[in-house]
Amino acid sequence: MSDTNTPATTEEKSRILLVEDDVALQALTKYNLEKMGYTVSVASSGTEALDQAMSRRPDLIILDWMLPGGMSGIDICRKLRSAENLTDVPVIMLTARAEEEDTIRGLENGADDYLVKPVSFPTLDARIRALLRRLTASYDQLRFEDILLDTTRHKVERAGRRLQLGPTEYRLLEFFMRAPGRVFSREHILRSIWGENIHVEIRTVDVHIRRLRRELNAPGEYDPIRTVRSAGYALEIEGTST
Repeated sequence: MSDTNTPATTEEKSRILLVEDDVALQALTKYNLEKMGYTVSVASSGTEALDQAMSRRPDLIILDWMLPGGMSGIDICRKLRSAENLTDVPVIMLTARAEEEDTIRGLENGADDYLVKPVSFPTLDARIRALLRRLTASYDQLRFEDILLDTTRHKVERAGRRLQLGPTEYRLLEFFMRAPGRVFSREHILRSIWGENIHVEIRTVDVHIRRLRRELNAPGEYDPIRTVRSAGYALEIEGTST
């Protein structure tokens, strides 16, 4: 990572849990995040990270993949997404693993963003802000067929059962529910969910759509998210697709 001499500011001090076992990198990253205006706690292992997250819920977690103690960043992601009080905490995986299949695996297992070391601190700050912005928009209750999304309480139900959506899947569903029936291209979805000036691979959309479908659709239920070949995705009532 490269240092930055210009500290960013935040409207309020968001709490970040940094999970990194390299002592020098941990100290450098913590220092720069605090210069940007965040409150930062650190953990060097998976067990320590989960204990801290459970005792004081962070606003966002930055997570390395390779950690000591037998618990990887992937394992932590899975545990976070299965913990009811932590399932909607945004997770950025920050790792040296740079293969495309690693990125997909990280996203498939619960990460909301995936960055490869080294990355500049302004870029990391932009990704953090983008994720935190997705959690601040609160409007009302949205309903589509048997799906209810409560933007005030940040809760989703389908057919009366509570859904455990990660923050990116929640934002995707809200995005679709505000314009049911409309077909959105992957590029449009990227700009709307991740932001105009943040580079994210186009396949990231497909990964998060798969995760959303997995949580949204119980056995026997129809899938309201239609894949439109060569066009993108749409939220549609059963039987309306052509």
